[in-house]
Amino acid sequence: MTARLKDHYETVVKPSLMKEYGYPSTMAVPRLEKIVINMGVGEAVQDTKKVDAAAKELTAIAGQRPVITRAKKAIAVYKLRENMPLGCKVTLRKAKMYEFLDRLVNIALPRVRDFRGLSGKSFDGRGNYALGLKEQLVFPEVDYEQVDEVRGMDIIIVTTAKTDAEAKTLLRGFDMPFTD
Repeated sequence: MTARLKDHYETVVKPSLMKEYGYPSTMAVPRLEKIVINMGVGEAVQDTKKVDAAAKELTAIAGQRPVITRAKKAIAVYKLRENMPLGCKVTLRKAKMYEFLDRLVNIALPRVRDFRGLSGKSFDGRGNYALGLKEQLVFPEVDYEQVDEVRGMDIIIVTTAKTDAEAKTLLRGFDMPFTD
């Protein structure tokens, strides 16, 4: 089973990028490499069970078990000890990545309150795009009754594009709703 967006990339996006930028071969055309979803849980300092709840929600959203991120060093002001769990993250590649992007663009983003489109300025200069969501409830996989607290998440889309303009054109091919 191939993801719908993977087929869309091969048949529509790739040829249009080849034509627009004049790449020498199909291997030079930018593509999606991975999507990293990160959920920081600041309240975990008081209650470590909150990280487990966040990990459970992230598993439902991504369809893959997340890695628990831990503190690298102790910071007394924040009552933080070394190796204390602080959040969770998951890296999606191949079919799961395309499947997640499909759900993000077509289901989750339209459900965001007061959504007017994504900023086109959130590229890092190397063709990678980062966006933040204020709540995990925009994903239908998260059961509203089970949620103990509304948490945000960072979603980083890593591409093989060399410039931001190429990456933006690539993501536009996947119907990412940029405002500018």
